[in-house]
Amino acid sequence: MATAWAERRLAAILAADVVGYSRLVEKDEARTLSVLKALRREVIDPLLAEHHGRIVKLMGDGALAEFGSVVEAVACAIAMQTGVAKHQADVPSEWRIVFRIGVNLGDVVVEGDDLLGDGVNIAARLEKICPAGAVMISGTAYDQLQGKIDLPIKFAGEQHVKNIDRPIRTYRLRLDSAKPSVYERVRSLPRPWRTTIAAVLLLCGTAVGWWLWPTAPAYTGKPSIAVLPFDNLNGDEATGRLADGITEDIITDLARFPEFEVVARNSTAVYKNKPADVRQIGTDLRVNYVLEGSLQRLGERIRATAQLIDATSGNHIWSERWDRPAEDVFGIQTEMAEQVANRLGSGAGLIQEAGRKAAKRKRPENLNAYELYLLGTEKLEQVTKESVNESVRLLKRATELDPTLARAWVELYWAYENAASFGGDTEQAHRLAREAAERAVALDPSDAEAHAVMGAALGMGDDLVRAKAEFEEALRLNPGSAELLTFYAGWAVTFGKPERGVEAADKAIQLNPYYLPWQAKPFSYAYFMVGRYDDALKMLERLSPDQWNQGVALRRAGTLAGLGRMDEARAAVADALKRFPDLTIEGFVNGPGMNDLERQRFIETLRVAGFPACARPAELARFPKPVRLPECIKS
Repeated sequence: MATAWAERRLAAILAADVVGYSRLVEKDEARTLSVLKALRREVIDPLLAEHHGRIVKLMGDGALAEFGSVVEAVACAIAMQTGVAKHQADVPSEWRIVFRIGVNLGDVVVEGDDLLGDGVNIAARLEKICPAGAVMISGTAYDQLQGKIDLPIKFAGEQHVKNIDRPIRTYRLRLDSAKPSVYERVRSLPRPWRTTIAAVLLLCGTAVGWWLWPTAPAYTGKPSIAVLPFDNLNGDEATGRLADGITEDIITDLARFPEFEVVARNSTAVYKNKPADVRQIGTDLRVNYVLEGSLQRLGERIRATAQLIDATSGNHIWSERWDRPAEDVFGIQTEMAEQVANRLGSGAGLIQEAGRKAAKRKRPENLNAYELYLLGTEKLEQVTKESVNESVRLLKRATELDPTLARAWVELYWAYENAASFGGDTEQAHRLAREAAERAVALDPSDAEAHAVMGAALGMGDDLVRAKAEFEEALRLNPGSAELLTFYAGWAVTFGKPERGVEAADKAIQLNPYYLPWQAKPFSYAYFMVGRYDDALKMLERLSPDQWNQGVALRRAGTLAGLGRMDEARAAVADALKRFPDLTIEGFVNGPGMNDLERQRFIETLRVAGFPACARPAELARFPKPVRLPECIKS
């Protein structure tokens, strides 16, 4: 029987949809549809016409478009994301429209005005796995872009997508680093200038164009890492399975940290049992760092090693060795994965530290948003009044350069809250912190730390039910993060779970024994609240006097009183009042985000220490229902 003839052609397909469309429609269907119509009329349709694209079909929350050129399709995708972000910049985060876009070059079947086939399906699948606000392209599309798009493109691994048997090579475009091409710069000039410039370029070559319009260095993007399969030094199947499990767990745990990009396992599996030059791997996979390791059984023990290598220079940055009894194989696997992830990841992470060192070697005016974020976190970790104020400046600049960098908004939350704890306009600082937290969650709902800062912001507003839910979501997203456990340790008592707070503190220290001084603050709070005064004091002693805010100063006095070291407790009271002359027990325990258990612990220890009890009437007037101490109530 003859096969029915079908018209086919090669086409560049763009698939786009709205992130969280169902949520927006549920909140206000009419408003959402109205905004989408305005976006199509004012942004999308003009860009499609400019880049010679046509709408194939419209869905409620997205669209499918065809282009005759991959370059035009990708250029249109970039312009769409940029245009939509600009259009929505002043819209509250909970109402903001954000798109995901996938682009593929492939064979399509033509049925009237419709297009079918794998070429269309792959574009749609890429859109589904694309991060919010980004553009994901297939390997076939990427191969046509070499030298034609002046924008960093990151290899995102070979992905298995629904109803497509073969793995799809994928790449992600970093839109926040886009710089205009010579063509776009010339086109933006008035017509007489365009004519003159075109003649100059024809005579002198494109080099003159670059000299006339210098640009900032390209944005380097987040650091990226490839985890190579751990070597099985024994060669047996059991050790091999454990080595594979450790490799996969480390990749999974590292992938939870938005600070860097992790190459998928199927892209590194090709290096298994093969000698390879780390620098060549870095080039092949376009990564900054490579983690490699080995596993060996020695009698009843298991020995494992891991080392982090700079893929550019080949220099070793860090190495670690574990020697454990072989009884709990899966426990070893989990422990190693968590420790490696926390040692490399956020907070005291080695990758962040390497990025900071590189940023410091650059001229300040050449720093990009991610580098400013790194330097801002470093200042924040020093926990002095001056360093915190500097961190606010650096992080605000990072968010100005890249408003979509969710992690910069996360750290800006902490910067504002720390600034509030050192004095100043606390009401304004809390408001700005809350806004930063809301922006972080809206930009990246999958970022565990964004949910943690949202939880802290809600807690400061005494919305403890929602605050607890946000922290639980953060720990669900990344249960093995020492940094998240640190945050939770400081809030667990506020949620009525003091014992869970000390468990979180103990676990965080176990996961990352190289914790930073700022982490000693929530640890000391957790220990103080359950009466583990020795441990609380050890943590407080890690802080230098210029790192003390009001809470630390009071906690130090209360801790010493709890230990019965009264001379030191009274000296701590005097020192606290020297730093914060108006501080009283009543004034402090009426602060936001504090429950009865916390108030009672402070009241009982600070009374023993000899701290001033009664707040001035003007200070108490700030609180709707102030808690009063009996000795302060006048008959």
